[in-house]
Amino acid sequence: MLDLDRLDFTKGGGLVTVVAQDAVTGAVLMVAHADREALERTIASGEMHYRSRSRGSWHKGATSGHVQRVVSLAADCDADAVLARVRPAGPSCHTGSTTCFGAGDADALGTLDATIARRAAEPPGAGAGYTQRLLGDRNLRLKKIGEEASELVTACADGDVARATEEAADLLYHALVALRAVGGSLDGVRAVLDARAR
Repeated sequence: MLDLDRLDFTKGGGLVTVVAQDAVTGAVLMVAHADREALERTIASGEMHYRSRSRGSWHKGATSGHVQRVVSLAADCDADAVLARVRPAGPSCHTGSTTCFGAGDADALGTLDATIARRAAEPPGAGAGYTQRLLGDRNLRLKKIGEEASELVTACADGDVARATEEAADLLYHALVALRAVGGSLDGVRAVLDARAR
C-alpha cells in the first residue's frame, strides 16, 4: 500500500493530486486532491476520501452510494501525485457521467466494442456492412475466427511481427463481434480478467 511518508504534501500546500482510474477499464474517472488525513481514511476504509479546497474532507459516494473501492494506490516519481486504481460503484462525476472527462472509451478496444454494439442495435439490413453481415451469420462468424486464428499462428511461427500484429487485431475484432452476437461484451471480458488478476 502507499507509503504516506514518501509523499510531498508541501508542494501543493498540504495536498497531493489524486487521479482516480477505473481498475477494470482503465478509464480516468476524475482528478481531485487529498491531504494526509484523507489518504489515511482511504487506506483505513478501503474507499476513496478526498480533500476539497472549498468544502473540506469528503468520502466519495457517502451520500450517493457511488463509492470508489480502492484496488491500489501508487505515488508518481515526484511523490506529489497519487494514482488511485478503483472499482467505482456508480458514476464518478457530479453530473452523473461515468467519468469527469466525457463518455469516451478508455482505449481503442473499448471504442471498437462500442461500435460493434451500435451495429448490433441497428435494424437488420440497415447499411448491411461487414459487421452486420457477421452478426447475422453464425457460420461466417465462426469461420472468420478460425481463419484469423490460423493466420495469427502462421505469422507468429514465421516470426513476422508486423503481420502477427495485424492478424491479432483481426482476431480481436472477430472475437468481439462473435461475443456480441451471443450477448457478451468487452466489459465482461475485462471483468473476468480483473477477477483472475486478484
